[in-house]
Amino acid sequence: MDAFGDLFRGVRAHGSLFGSTLLTPPWALHFVDGAPLTLCAVLGGGGWIVPEHGEPQQLKSYETVVVRGPGTFTFVDEIGTRAEPVDCGEFCATPEQGGTRHRLGWHDTGAGDGATTLIVGAYPVRGEISRRLLEALPVVLRVEAGGTGDAVLDHLAAEVALDVPGQQVVLDRLLDWMLVCTIREWFDRPGGEPPAWWAAQRDPVVGDALRLLHSDPAAPWTVASLADRTGVSRSTLAKRFADLVGEAPLTYLTQWRMAMAVDRLVEEPGSSIAEVGRSVGYADPFAFSAAFKRVRGMNPRDFRRSTRDPIPTR
Repeated sequence: MDAFGDLFRGVRAHGSLFGSTLLTPPWALHFVDGAPLTLCAVLGGGGWIVPEHGEPQQLKSYETVVVRGPGTFTFVDEIGTRAEPVDCGEFCATPEQGGTRHRLGWHDTGAGDGATTLIVGAYPVRGEISRRLLEALPVVLRVEAGGTGDAVLDHLAAEVALDVPGQQVVLDRLLDWMLVCTIREWFDRPGGEPPAWWAAQRDPVVGDALRLLHSDPAAPWTVASLADRTGVSRSTLAKRFADLVGEAPLTYLTQWRMAMAVDRLVEEPGSSIAEVGRSVGYADPFAFSAAFKRVRGMNPRDFRRSTRDPIPTR
């Protein structure tokens, strides 16, 4: 696993197809669930994404938008549309139940040449690790056609035209693929401002160090051992890592270990504090508690006691 892939641990579509309907102007679909992440793609036609907070974004054929919650948004045929908004959420699954699974107008037959085909996947993002992904994203990000996501949309268009066993599973996995492609291309856009670790992954030295830390975060890493594995001196690695990532290698490692520990403390109530500590690289539970309190402001036991429900994402 790498720094980018690790952030998608808890980000999975599950029954989250909103629809592949032919929408005929005028229309206004108001997505009221406020999912932490919602992916919208147009297979044909076009419209506008109007977020609760932020500027409207035009969405053309084979373009994709990702909207970050908890704010709601509306998909309209044009700004100032005369259509009355239709709430998409009242008869849909909530994000906690797996997203939005309402095929609006699935059997529409009256669409003309001006019809728009919309695909939407809502994602119930949970946990500290996934929160780090949300923090790296704006409220709305848009990716134009012509990238790697086009092939995924081709697969989606073919799959939604079928009615076969296992279709929802295929659609969910395609939506996951589309989400990763969209965010990856947005990070790589010209003039963009991706997280520091994104560009650092392409550095031959720091990229190797990041992959080592993420592949085995519980290992007893030191700057010296990382430098040895990446083939540079200790001072070279320390400076290069700090310059590109914005923090020292072991500081980055500690932050990542604590993010994993937070999720395990919440998701594994049967695990002891010592077991959670060992799973993220601390043989001594007292050292783990001290590190956790330094990063999170309270010891692991108090933190677990204060979080009886899944960690809120925003």
